[in-house]
Amino acid sequence: MEVKVLGAGCARCKTLFEDAKKAMELAGLGAAVEYVSDITVIMNYDVLMTPALVINGEVKAAGRVPSITEMVTWFTNAAVAEG
Repeated sequence: MEVKVLGAGCARCKTLFEDAKKAMELAGLGAAVEYVSDITVIMNYDVLMTPALVINGEVKAAGRVPSITEMVTWFTNAAVAEG
């Protein structure tokens, strides 16, 4: 599973990164969460506002910090879809 937090380094971006790592742990999955701050990479995802959360290439949230519970659900669903 590929999980990325897109952000420029603001407090909300850092919060999403830490919360995503917690959610991954709560989901019982071992995937790494990558922090991406390169604006050219962020633009490839058509994200207008950061922070953003990307799971397996799909933007799941942008411009907000989703709840840990919401992220656990997304991670679990992505893991099931991968088989």
